[in-house]
Amino acid sequence: MVLKPLEIKELPPAPSFRKLIGPSFIFLGLGLVSGEIILWPYLTANYGMGIIWAAVIGVTFQFFMNMEIERYALVRGESVFVGLARKLKWISYWFLLSTFIPWIWPGIIASSSKLIGSAFGITNTTYLTIVFLVIIGIILSLGPVLYKTVESFQKILVSIGIPVIVILAIALSKTSSVTATAKGVIGIGEGYFFFPEGIIMASFLAAFAYAGAGGNLNLAQSFYVREKGYGMGKYAGRITSLFTGKGESVSLTGVKFPVSIENLTNFKIWWKNINTEHLLVFWLMGSITIILLGFLSYATINGLPGNITGINFVINEAKFIGENLFPIAGTIFLLVAGLMLFGTQLTVFDATSRILSENIVIASAGKLSEKSIPKAYYIVLWIQIVAGITILLSGFTEPLALLVTAAVLNAFAMTVHIGLMLLLNMTSLEKQLRPSMIRIVAMITAFIAYGSFSLFVIYDKFIK
Repeated sequence: MVLKPLEIKELPPAPSFRKLIGPSFIFLGLGLVSGEIILWPYLTANYGMGIIWAAVIGVTFQFFMNMEIERYALVRGESVFVGLARKLKWISYWFLLSTFIPWIWPGIIASSSKLIGSAFGITNTTYLTIVFLVIIGIILSLGPVLYKTVESFQKILVSIGIPVIVILAIALSKTSSVTATAKGVIGIGEGYFFFPEGIIMASFLAAFAYAGAGGNLNLAQSFYVREKGYGMGKYAGRITSLFTGKGESVSLTGVKFPVSIENLTNFKIWWKNINTEHLLVFWLMGSITIILLGFLSYATINGLPGNITGINFVINEAKFIGENLFPIAGTIFLLVAGLMLFGTQLTVFDATSRILSENIVIASAGKLSEKSIPKAYYIVLWIQIVAGITILLSGFTEPLALLVTAAVLNAFAMTVHIGLMLLLNMTSLEKQLRPSMIRIVAMITAFIAYGSFSLFVIYDKFIK
């Protein structure tokens, strides 16, 4: 479609800090899953705490990436996909491919069903995974206001999951484990620095990419802050359920504010508050949680046989917890981890459906209007669910393999969108609203890091 020029309106006054809290919980929920619950604990179970430094760096990179995404949505009131489409006519096709292909693999929900199934003695969880996929589709289809549904879901799961993890980590802590963790944060392992001998780089890259949201999902932050009403996003509508919601007018294109002293002062307040919100919720809670989950895995099952196969290490972890605390503690751990993974898959489907539906409308060359976005959202949502079911019924059921495949693809997608975001904010925003030198350096460093790891894995797997 032909994108309308930006309208000009005043920047709304910044609300209290409390009213800004929300979008970062969604991204914290995304980060607490495959990366924190599966991939990083998998690495610490097999290689020790000496690699946990990379998790902290990964979360830090994603903090800076997410804030540049929030910057654009705050000052333009539209998603970064629309902003990039204004500059690069073909870019929507890239986002369609780089979102659908990497995120079609149902590794997260397969992990969820395997852990929950294990808690109840179910060994073959393929059909349980399919049931979970359908349930997620129903929840997203019936929630009156989509954003509120996702935010509320993640707040509940994070509020339950993190305290359980903290309690278990404290209960099972040992002086040696605490010392190893402290050393691991600065890259000192048991007999190695930074990278242990024999580590599978594809698994490391997968964990590094998922230390946070991962892939194009980071870009979905522009939807969430817009629908939360950050800055110029106040003038945009929200996606509501086709069945239970009260329809709202969804604007694809945004608005900008005049660069006046009053608006710039207001922007600085907005920028300070949303940085604080993301720093406390996403970066701090995310870093602490990822370290604690790695620590829990290390303190319980590091060096034990059977950790290298699939996600059995999580089940082994639960057995250890049950044997060393009390039996039900292991079951609680499995259920909490499984439910958090379920919540993440729900949020992943929401994010990818938003990305795909908006880019379909943009790429339609005027055949579809912004009024089509809600319908397109639910169509692509169920297409993804059907695709996931098809993959499972085709025999691709191993959760860890599915997760690693998706994460390696997403690491490459992240490399691309980091460069695109820096280009967008440096060329589309007024000089007073552009990123500082520190943030530019952080983005360039992240670009080099993700790009280097991606190229290494491609070389190691397909060229070497």
